[in-house]
Formats: sequence, C-alpha cells, structure tokens
Amino acid sequence: MTRTTRTRRTPTLTVPELLRLRAQQEPDGVAMIVEGQGTLTFAEWERRSAALAAGLAERGVAPGDRVAVHFGSRDWIDFAVAFCGVLEAGAVAVPMSDRLAPAEIRYMIGHCSASAVLLGRDLSLPPDRSGAAPGPAAPEPWTATPAELESVAGPGSRPAAPPVRPGDLAQILYTSGTTGRPKGVGASHANLAYGCVTQPRHRRFAHSRHLLHAFPIGTNAGQTMLINALDARPTVLTPARFTPGRFARLIETYRPGTVFLVPSMAVELLDAGLHERHDMSGVVLLGSAAAALPPALAERLAAAFPNATVTNYYTSTEAAPAQTIMIYDRARPAALGRPAFDGSLRIADEEGNPLPPGETGEVWMRSPAASRSYYGDEEASARAFRDGWVRMGDVGYVDADGYLYLVDRESDVVKTGAYKVSTLQVEAALYEHPGIAEAAVFGLPHPVLGSVLGAAVVARSGPAAVAATVPGPASGPVSGPVPGAGQGLSASEVRAFLMDRLAWHELPERILVVDDLPRNQSGKVIKKELLTLLGDSTISKEGE
Repeated sequence: MTRTTRTRRTPTLTVPELLRLRAQQEPDGVAMIVEGQGTLTFAEWERRSAALAAGLAERGVAPGDRVAVHFGSRDWIDFAVAFCGVLEAGAVAVPMSDRLAPAEIRYMIGHCSASAVLLGRDLSLPPDRSGAAPGPAAPEPWTATPAELESVAGPGSRPAAPPVRPGDLAQILYTSGTTGRPKGVGASHANLAYGCVTQPRHRRFAHSRHLLHAFPIGTNAGQTMLINALDARPTVLTPARFTPGRFARLIETYRPGTVFLVPSMAVELLDAGLHERHDMSGVVLLGSAAAALPPALAERLAAAFPNATVTNYYTSTEAAPAQTIMIYDRARPAALGRPAFDGSLRIADEEGNPLPPGETGEVWMRSPAASRSYYGDEEASARAFRDGWVRMGDVGYVDADGYLYLVDRESDVVKTGAYKVSTLQVEAALYEHPGIAEAAVFGLPHPVLGSVLGAAVVARSGPAAVAATVPGPASGPVSGPVPGAGQGLSASEVRAFLMDRLAWHELPERILVVDDLPRNQSGKVIKKELLTLLGDSTISKEGE
C-alpha cells in the first residue's frame, strides 16, 4: 500500500512536519472526505491539530506520554486531527476502534499506561470491571473530545511545540489478537513517514483524484490510509459505515481511481451483484489487504472491475512498511509477490537460517525503515524481531523467481496423523465451489489422529448455522443435506467437490454452514471462535 518508485523518499521527516509541509503547499486541498460527515482540508487539519496539541500541553501531557485515541469510522476527520495533534505534542498516539470490546479497550489503556483518552462522538471510557485487588495502580486517564481540547488554548496563546525527532516513538498499534492477547506494536516517526515525498509532482497514486477505502480505525491498514491522506495525491474517501451498497455508490459517484478493501468486503460486494448495477469502470487500481486474496476471489474481482489492476498486499502490523506486492497473475494465482521498496524477504528454518528456493519454512521480512518492536515486552520482541528482520508468523516458500507463497499461519497448520495440512490450501479449494461465498478451515481434536480438519462455509444464499458430519477415515456416515444451506449446498456435496481437488487427509471431517464468519476489526477470521459453534468439537472413532 505504498508507492512503486524507489527515489525521492524523505525518511527523516516526522508526521507533524509532513502535515505542516502539505498545509503550506496545498492549504485548500481536500485531504479527506467522510461520506455524509464532512471534509477536511490540509490547512484545517494543521490548524486544528496544533490547537489540540496546545490543549494537551495545557492539560499536562508531556512528550513521550501515551494518549489513546478512540473513534468510530464516521469520525475519521476528528481521529485524523487527534492523531496528528497527539504527535505534535510530542506524545505517543494509541489508536483504538469503537469495534473493540470494553475489556479490550481497558486492557490496551492499562498496558500502555495511557494518561489520557481522546474520544469520538457518543463514545466513553468503559468502566474498569477487571476486579483487580486493591493496591498501587496507574491513575485513571482523563478523557476529552477533540473539540474540548482545541478550545483550551485560545488563538495566539499556544505554547511552542516540543521538539519531535524522527526516531521518537509516535504510535502504539495493538495487534488483532487472533491467537492470544493483543500486543502493542511501537512505531517511530521515521517508520511511519518512510517512503513519503515532499515534491507534489511525485506524489503517490497520481492516477487518482480520489482514493476509496473502508478500513477501520485502529488497524495497520487504516493507519496506512491516514498516512496516504497526508502524503498521496488523491483525496482519501471513506464511508461513515461500510455496506456493499454504500461502497458501490461511492465508486460510481466519485469514480475513485484507487480502491482498497479486504477480501470479506469484496465477497459482500460481488455476492450482492452491485458491480452489475453500478459503473465500476473508473477503478484503475483495486488493492486487497489484511488477508490473503484467494485466487478464485481475485478472478471474480478482475471480471467485476474490467479496467482495474487487482493487487494483493502482504505485510503485518509488526513488519510495516516491509511488504510484498502481487499484481494478480493467472500463471501464479496463489503467489503473494516479491518484496517491494527496498524491503527483503527470506524463508528460514526454526533456528533462523535461510532456506533455498522451494523449501518450506518460516517467513521473515526486513523493513527498509526503522524497525518496529513490541511495546513493553522485550521477551516477545526478541522472538519476533532480529537484526532488522521480522518473523511474520507464517509458513511459506519462495519460488525460483523470488515469488512468495504462503502455506499457512504457523498457528493454523493442522497436524493430522502423519500429515501436516495447509488450511489455506483447503480454503482455496472451497472458494472454487460456485455455491460458497466464504470459507475457513481449522483443526479439531481427535483421540487417535491428534487433529482432523473442520470447515466453516458461508453459502451464497446466507444459510442458518447448522453442523453436519461427513464421511472420512475416522467419522461416521453422511448425515444428509444441510438444512437451510441454499442452492443445494450440503456437506456430502461439498466433500464430493473437494475429492478431485484435495488429498484424502486434506478433506474436512466436519462442515459447518454459517451466516457469517467471526472476524476481528481487521477483517481476519477468528478461527478459535468457530470451535465453540460446533459444541462438542471432538471427532469420535468410528463405531464409538
């Protein structure tokens, strides 16, 4: 999600310097539009952020203090002002979405010892229900809205902004926590500003007047869009709330040359048939992020957006701005591209030693900018960050031409008997089924094989959730069609479809048909929640 040129970068700027420079160059330029909520020019952004920074200083916020910024998607404008205002004050911004559970918000605030919380409309700091024993504790953070802080210091009375250096910590962004507690990933100004340019004629996405996205606040993809609003040529456009209909109308009305989404949004858009009722011809670049784009879905997008280059971006909150970029290629449908913009990629064994092309191992990436790290967790940082390299938590391989292929998340690989099964491979096969809109594959405990595969699928017609047992080496007979599956979708039919595409040990032992897959705020499937939908998830031996 960064530009494709290798020159004219300005890695030494801080984020406030980027904003001040853009406001000087294009004061009346529109940085951001939130559908139905308003617009933000660069001059307004800089003026309001400076006033908010002064208000923070008046309230006692010092350089290095952590300030949580808690907003919903309709308040992207106030969030942008709050984020840059916190950094202007020399403090560290901690973005948090309104989609988080109260316990998650409280955990993040406590973990980073935030001294203040800036709030969007109708939001409040949830009460502390942790039940912690009395004893020494961090003081309760104070709360305010951006408007309240902007009015604290009147015009002409603003104190001088503290010096902010490129190496200073700018942001703590919490990971999605799909496999455990969220971790706070710290990034410096130099990391966030890497790749940004100061010369207007060289700005990113020059083919576009508008750049459309619907990424949530508090995600790595959302923060990338915020930096795009500061640095790229097009105005960044976002809906106040994502629905397929709203998104399609914005594409037709604004004709954005660049559109970013996640695979689950793409599925909703296509399954609603909106590309057949709205003009999508203005889209030149269609980017997918946050999760790997299944080849079958990439094909559907290529057909729906006839003038667009469908592009997949692979990175992580820890690795950014390192990434691979892949323009969808039918000759390499599962490839995730090669490293971009001076980053590096390697496949390593368990000891971290590089492996040759074709061999499967852990995926590592090296950031071209100052590396990120886990805030307040040196032990976890030592495991994930090493000499500028970042462990991605994925298993994959690189082909002879340097293209990356993922086998699976390390935590999602299913060991069944003597075999290790890639859930991504099984999911890709499920996506080829014409009646399946979305799919997630996960491991289920088994008393003999250790684990077997389960699959949760969303049918195109949106069936009610129901489980069905299907035949396999350690299960009973077929239970028959799945009630409410729509379009004739049944467990036995799905399994028959997969038999020509997968090995016997890769076939799911149980199939769950659901209305929706559980997802976190980044759009990634939370597979551990699927186990609870199955009730007793243990597969018994045949005859027991």
